Amino acid sequence: MRYRKLGNTGLLVSEIGLGAEWLERHNTEEVQKIIRHAEEKGINILDCWMSEPNVRSNIGAAIEGRRDKWIIQGHIGSTWQNGQYVKSRDLTKVENAFRDLLERMKTDYIDLGMIHFVDEVEEFQKISTNEFYDYVAKLREDGVIRHIGMSTHNPKVARLAIESGKVEMIMFSINPAFDMLPSTEDLNQYFLESSYDPCLGGINRERAELYSLAEEKGIGITVMKGYAGGRLFDASTSPFKVALTPVECIHYALTRPAVASILVGYDSTEHVDEAVHYEEASDEEKDYATVLANAPKNAYSGACTYCGHCAPCPSGIDIAMVNKLLDLALMQREVPSSLKEHYKSLSKNGKDCIKCGGCEKRCPFGVKVETRMEEAEAVFAK
Repeated sequence: MRYRKLGNTGLLVSEIGLGAEWLERHNTEEVQKIIRHAEEKGINILDCWMSEPNVRSNIGAAIEGRRDKWIIQGHIGSTWQNGQYVKSRDLTKVENAFRDLLERMKTDYIDLGMIHFVDEVEEFQKISTNEFYDYVAKLREDGVIRHIGMSTHNPKVARLAIESGKVEMIMFSINPAFDMLPSTEDLNQYFLESSYDPCLGGINRERAELYSLAEEKGIGITVMKGYAGGRLFDASTSPFKVALTPVECIHYALTRPAVASILVGYDSTEHVDEAVHYEEASDEEKDYATVLANAPKNAYSGACTYCGHCAPCPSGIDIAMVNKLLDLALMQREVPSSLKEHYKSLSKNGKDCIKCGGCEKRCPFGVKVETRMEEAEAVFAK
């Protein structure tokens, strides 16, 4: 296992980490088996954003007596209310949930105290200047958290956080589907190998500039959604209509500037091995660029690649974000409560579509955006 510096935090993290969300599906024995196997393979960073009590307790039991082996990302603002996850900024609920995290994880400190799930600019501007941030800062001052981080899927929010100087690292969603932006509307040019330069070419400029800024400022990035919820592993669900492998997705994330670790979800020890194989994979196994360059030129018509050409929406809907959430939801047997909460927390979502048709005219891939907004509302309103 190779280790990387997490920005200026002074922490050395395994470049392949453990995103614990999938562990909610498993019992105490299974969780311990997966976590211990990950540790044996050299993984030393673990993200637990979930507020569900059982998974927190199971993780705590698995690392008991081995706390010093793990760098923990623990989220502040993820709460458990009436039997379900709720993102909250209510300090009473937030404080209770964070104490619960410490107790169930059997620790008196969290390495990376993550301001949980900030995806809109107005929300960041609000919480970064009010009592919520004061609480997080006090936790750091008291040594209960060692560093302040933040999780977001929005590059605008991530950039604001970096420029504010109020966070030391960010957890951000990175994969080829999320990063892509056509440099041309000529679809025959869209997948040229030259578009996948490790620096800027072919990547949404806003996201590319974010990664470069983070590197410049010493703000480390840990990666979530590196597999796009598994969507990229199947040609029938990939927006590119070609399948990528775990190794290719991992390589994509780890070649972005400022990225220190990709946090992978594991359902089994075999999944751990699939990810850790990256450490000994050949250059050919890592070559996502050639795979994407050989994608069928028109087969992906009608599939959202989250490129952003649909904007601006007169209703203020972040269409790409709604489509991302919908695609992630459709990959699951049951829609996770976290996705429902994410969708509902957007200031505008599918229900606000006025069917003006402007987005569909601008989409280079012919996505039926109005239909997708209706589908999103139907899926997440259940």
